[in-house]
Amino acid sequence: MEYKDYYKILGVEKSATPKDIKKAYRKLAAKYHPDKNAGDKNAEERFKEINEANEVLSDPEKREKYDTLGANWQAYEQAGGDWRQYANQSRNNGGQTFYYEGDPSEFFGEGGGSGFSSFFDMFFGGGGQQGFGGRSRRSQQGFSGGDIQAELPISLLEAYRGSKRTFELNGQKLRITIKPGSYDGQQLKIKGKGQPGANGGKSGDLFIVLRVENGPRFQRKGNDLVINKTIDLYTAILGGKIEIPTLTGSVNMSVPKGTQSGKTLRLKGKGMPVYDSKNYGDLLVQIQVELPKNLSKEEEELYKKLRQISERKQGTTV
Repeated sequence: MEYKDYYKILGVEKSATPKDIKKAYRKLAAKYHPDKNAGDKNAEERFKEINEANEVLSDPEKREKYDTLGANWQAYEQAGGDWRQYANQSRNNGGQTFYYEGDPSEFFGEGGGSGFSSFFDMFFGGGGQQGFGGRSRRSQQGFSGGDIQAELPISLLEAYRGSKRTFELNGQKLRITIKPGSYDGQQLKIKGKGQPGANGGKSGDLFIVLRVENGPRFQRKGNDLVINKTIDLYTAILGGKIEIPTLTGSVNMSVPKGTQSGKTLRLKGKGMPVYDSKNYGDLLVQIQVELPKNLSKEEEELYKKLRQISERKQGTTV
C-alpha cells in the first residue's frame, strides 16, 4: 500500500503534540472544506487526506502503530494480535521496514485469524530455523521494495498545455508526460521505479505529485481561471470593450453599461482544459472600478451637474 506521510499532510513535525495536530487540522479543514471550494476536485482530495491524517494522528493508539510500523500499520491492524511483538521482531532483523502493497485479505483470509502468522512469514520466513513464536521458518521469500514519492513543481502554463519532463533516478533517465488540465496534488505513477525489492521481489513504484504554481496574473479555481481587471469609471458607466489576457493570447471582452465594482464577468471556454476531456473551464474576470483622480475645475463642475441631475431624477421618482 502507498505510504502517506500524515505529518507532512497536516504540516506538523513528528514531535507535534495533540494540541498542535488539532490546531493544524482545524486550519486546513476550514481552508479546503467543500463548502468553500465547490467543484474543486483538488480541494476535495486534499480535504479527504487531511481528515484521514487527523483520524490517525489524533488517536494515540493508531498514531503509535503508524509511527512504529509505517505503511504497514493498517495491515497489522486488520490482522489483530500483538503487533508490538512483530514490530520488535522487525527491529531484531536489522531494523528494516517491510512494505506489503497487496490486499491484506490475501493473507488474512475472509475470517482473519490464522492468516496473521502467514502474513509475517511472508516477510520474515526462512529455512529450517526457529522463528519468533516457536514457528518453524521456511525458506526466505522475496519481498517488494518500498514506494518512493517525490513532488514536481510545474507552471500553470505547463498544466494548461501539457508537457514532458525528463529526470534521472538511480542512474536511469525517466520521462513523464504531463497531460493538459493536470492539477495540483495529482499523482503520476511510474511502475517499478521505486526502491528495489530483495531476494527477487519486485521493485516498488515511483509516485510523482504535481505542484501547480499559480501564474502572476491568473489564479486557478478548479477548471476555471480567475483574473482581476481594473477599468475606468467611464467604461463602467457607459460600457465598452476591454482587452483581457488569456493563456492563449489577448481577447476583447464587452463590458455592459452600469457595471459595478466587484462584478465578475465570464469568458466561456477560456479557462483550464478539463483533464482527459475536450472541454474547458471558463475565465472569470473580476472587475474593479478605478475612480478618477486629480480632477480639473471643469471636470469637478461637470460631476456637480451630474449629481444635481441624479438628485432631480430621484426626486421625481419618489
